[in-house]
This record gives sequence, structure tokens and C-alpha cells, in this order.
Amino acid sequence: MEKSIEKDPYRLSRLMYILQAALEYFVSIMVAGAFLAKVTASIGMSDALTGILSAFVSLGCGMQIFAVLLTRKKRAKRMVVTASVINQLLFALVYLVPFLPEDFPLPRSIVLLVGLLLAHTVMNIVHSPKINWFMSLVDDHHRGAFTAKKEIVSLIGGVVFNLAMGAVIDTLEAEGNQRGAFLVCAITLLGLTVLHTVTMLLAKEKESDTSHSKTSFRALLLDKNLLKVTLFSVLWHVFQYICTPFLGAYEIGELGFSMTFIALLSTIASFTRAGISLPMGRFADKHSFASALIVSFIVRSAAFWAVALSTPALGKYLFPVYTVLNAVSLAGINGGTVNLVYDYVSGEGRVAALALQNAVAGVAGFLTTLAVSPLVTHIQANGNTFFGVHVHAQQVLALIAALGNLFVILYLVLVVKKMERIDADR
Repeated sequence: MEKSIEKDPYRLSRLMYILQAALEYFVSIMVAGAFLAKVTASIGMSDALTGILSAFVSLGCGMQIFAVLLTRKKRAKRMVVTASVINQLLFALVYLVPFLPEDFPLPRSIVLLVGLLLAHTVMNIVHSPKINWFMSLVDDHHRGAFTAKKEIVSLIGGVVFNLAMGAVIDTLEAEGNQRGAFLVCAITLLGLTVLHTVTMLLAKEKESDTSHSKTSFRALLLDKNLLKVTLFSVLWHVFQYICTPFLGAYEIGELGFSMTFIALLSTIASFTRAGISLPMGRFADKHSFASALIVSFIVRSAAFWAVALSTPALGKYLFPVYTVLNAVSLAGINGGTVNLVYDYVSGEGRVAALALQNAVAGVAGFLTTLAVSPLVTHIQANGNTFFGVHVHAQQVLALIAALGNLFVILYLVLVVKKMERIDADR
């Protein structure tokens, strides 16, 4: 055992990376979708504003551009750990907003908005250095398989976590104790913060051989490969954030799903994605991440068609279809988007490249949600009709997303697939 560790001093650190990612995933579950919609509904926020808050995930990515200023640091660990603690404590405070009195100096919606924006900002400033820290511990030839295994652990753990939290919230709400449910959520997030911090402290960090200068970042802006990869990321974020930020409110509102049923859907998604992740990762390692992404977006377009047809009468039947197809697509998209940078950008520029890609795509995603929010309000204000047809806003947005994903597929085939990959040793 000792001999094995001597040969591979980063084996334990990779294990900590897997656990860290799982704990971070649990946190993300609690500040998005139906969980976030529960908080916003309790303080009287509209579906349109809830969608904008959900899109803060994307806007926060815009803050990753500041990671470029941090790339000259050879060590990122201390900075990443500190920022992670701050952002997760801010997430925990989200569940305390409903406890604020009605006569609080600031409206509760403003407090929630500022808290979420700060949390996502802090998290994203160190996102690229964190990813580069952990991915540097992984063999370039096995990135697809490792990413898949990491996701499988997160997803299976997320099944148990989601079911447990959904059941707790439903039970307390059935007893008329919604505040008790929010308090349990806040305490849970504090516990996750402690465990997440421990995993990061136990993980080692490789010291970079070269520091990154402003000149290297300017060179990245002239890198045609990176610009093409960034445009792909922008496109998929646009068609992601046209629809998905509004689905949580649709599930607990018009479709009338309970938190237990939503947790069941999440369970189906997690097992589906866990079963697909490793084959998809191996497929990407063998063929290319671009090829895996093409397959993923074909499935993703079909997923949004299922939402477009999900009326309140059919929602319980078609939303599970969306859930399965969406999970299959994400098995290739999440890891594939990051790994495109590792395929087409040399090692010395990856932190800045990840930051640029995520920042531009993140802002594009948020602006998309902001742009379509008036459409949601308009359709709902007109008795859920659009051009004289009785339809819910989320169905219209899903139709646009389904068609948009066909455009993403064309871009992958005609542009990204034809790019020349960087040698793994560079």
C-alpha cells in the first residue's frame, strides 16, 4: 500500500477531488430549481424573477474573468478553500431570508438577490483555478473516464441526498412548519460546508512550472481554437438559459409536483446519468469530446421537445421523459465542455482559457434569461395564451430551446469537429 502511494502521491488527492465534487453538487442542489423556488414562493416572488435568480448561476460565471488576475499565483489552494467557505455560508443564509421580519429595512427579495449574487460571484472567481488544480492531478489520456467516475459518485450520492431533503421538506410543510423546513436546509448547508472544506484541505496541489502573465492571456484572445470553443459554450448556454431557470417554478406551480415527486425525478436522472457517464467518457477518450458532445446535443434537443409538450395534464408523464433525456445529454455535456479546453488549449494557458470561456458564456446565459423573462410575464398575464393558443410560458421557451440545440449540433459538426487537437503532453 505504501509502495503504491509512493508511486502515485496524488492518489488520495484525486479521491478528495471526487468527494469534494459530490459535496459541492449537494450544495448546488439546494440553491437551484425547486428548492430555490420554495424560498422565492414563500416571500412572494414571481416566476419571472425566480427564473432570473436561477440564472445567477450563469451570471456568476462571468466573474471567472477575474481568475485571469490570479493565474500568476503558483499556488491556488488557500485562495480556493477560503472562497469556497465564504460562498457556501452565503448559500446557507439564503434559507434564513424568509425569517426576516416584514418591516426589515430592505425587501426580502433584495436581500435574497444580493446574497445569491455574492455567493455565485465568490464561487466563480476561483472556479477556474480550482478546476485546474484538481485536473492537473489527472492523466490527460484518462480525463474522460475519470470525469465520468467523479460524476457517478456525485449523482448516486445526490439521489440519497435529494430524496432525504425532499421528504423532510414535504413532511414539515404537511405539518404547517415551512420555516422549520428552511431551518433544516440552512443547518444542512452548514454541515456540507464543513465536510467540503475538509476534503479540500486534504488534497495536495502541484506547483505550476510556469506562471501565467497578462501577455499569455492576450495571446489567448488571438487563439482561433479557443475562440471557436468559447462560441460553442456561448451557444449552449444561451439555449440552456432560455428555458431551464424557469422549470423549477413550473414544476411546483402549474404542474403541481410535490418535493417528493421532484426528488423522485432527480433520482431517475441521477441513475440514468450515472449509468451513461462512464460509457460516454470512454467514448470521448476513444473518439473525441466533440463527437461525444454531438451525440449529447441530439438527445438534449429531444429532451426539450418533451417539456414543450408537458401540459398540466401530461406533465407527470412527459417530465420523466425530459428527465431521462436531459440526464443522458448532461452525461456528455458537463465534462465535455471543460475538456474541450484541454483538447484545444496548451497546458500553460488553460486557467485563463477556462476563465474566458466560462465568463463569456455565463454572461450570455444570464442575459438570455433576462431577455426572455418579459415573455414569461406576458404569457402569464394573458391567461397563459400565446398568439391565441392556450400554452404555458415554459412550453414556449422549451420549444425555442429544442430548435436552438439543433443549431448547436450543426456548429459542433461543421466547426469544432474539424479543429486540430493539442498534443496531450503540451
